[in-house]
Amino acid sequence: MTKTYSRRSFLKGILSLSFAGLLTAAGGYSYARFIEPSLLDITPITFTHPKIPAGFNGLKIVQFSDTHLSEFYPLSRLEKIVAKINDLGPDLLIFTGDLIDKPNQYRAYKQVAPVLRTLSASVGKFAIYGNHDHGGYGTDIYKDIMEASGFNLLKNEVKRITLRDGSMIQIAGIDDLMLGLPNYEKTLGKLNEGLFSILLAHEPDAAIQSKHYPVDLQLSGHSHGGQIQLPFYGPLITPPFASVYTEGMYDVNQMKVYVNRGLGMTRLPFRFFCKPEITVFTLQKGKN
Repeated sequence: MTKTYSRRSFLKGILSLSFAGLLTAAGGYSYARFIEPSLLDITPITFTHPKIPAGFNGLKIVQFSDTHLSEFYPLSRLEKIVAKINDLGPDLLIFTGDLIDKPNQYRAYKQVAPVLRTLSASVGKFAIYGNHDHGGYGTDIYKDIMEASGFNLLKNEVKRITLRDGSMIQIAGIDDLMLGLPNYEKTLGKLNEGLFSILLAHEPDAAIQSKHYPVDLQLSGHSHGGQIQLPFYGPLITPPFASVYTEGMYDVNQMKVYVNRGLGMTRLPFRFFCKPEITVFTLQKGKN
C-alpha cells in the first residue's frame, strides 16, 4: 500500500510540475494563479422531488465548500464570500468541509468564527468534517470554530428540520472518509424513508455506499472539480474518493449527488478552467 501511494504521489508531482511549466511557457500563469481563483460561479439548481413537503416548497439551500484558508485564500476573501452568501438569502446553509488548509499552522484561526458567525440562514446552518479539518491536528480547532459560528456540526448524525407548519425533512452528515471514522449504517440506517433526506458527505465517492440507503440528495465537495482542467480532457488529477464523481450533478440509483467545485485551493495555488463555486438549490415539490 505504501509503495502504491508513493508512486501515485510521484506521478501527481510530475503532472503538477509539468502543468506549471506549461502555464509559464504559454503565458497563462498569471491567469491561473491570480485571476481565476478570484472569480466565482453561482450555480442555481431547482431541485424537484415528490417527497419534498409543501412547507419546504421554494426553500433555498446554499452550499459552499473547501475554502482552504491559507496565504493563498486569505480571511479577506472569506469575508467577501460571506457577504455574497448573505446577499443570496439562504434559508438553509450548508458547508461541506475543508475550512482551513493546515489548521495547526494557521495563525489567524481565532479570527475565522467572527466572520462565519455573520452568515445568516433562517432555517439553520449545517457543516461536516473534511479531511483537512481532521488533518494537522485540526479536529478540535474546526469543531470550536464551527460551533462558535452557529453551525450544527454533523458527525455520523441525523437531524430533523421542522418548520412552523409542522412539515419536516431530515439532514444527515457522515464523518470524513479519509481521516475520520464514517459510519454509514449508524447514520443512514436511522433515516425515515418517508421523509425527504439530504446527506452531507465531504468526499463524493461516499455515494458508492450511501446509494444503498434512502438518501434523496447527497451534497459533497472535496474534488475542487480537479482544480486544474484541460479543454477536451477534463481534470488532470482528482483526490482520493473523488475519482467516480468529480463535479456537478449525478444520478446514482434513487438519489442525486451534487459535487461542488469549492472555493479555495490546495497543493498548488492554481485554478484553470475550474472556477470557484457556490451552489444555490431551490426545493420544489413534484416529480423528479
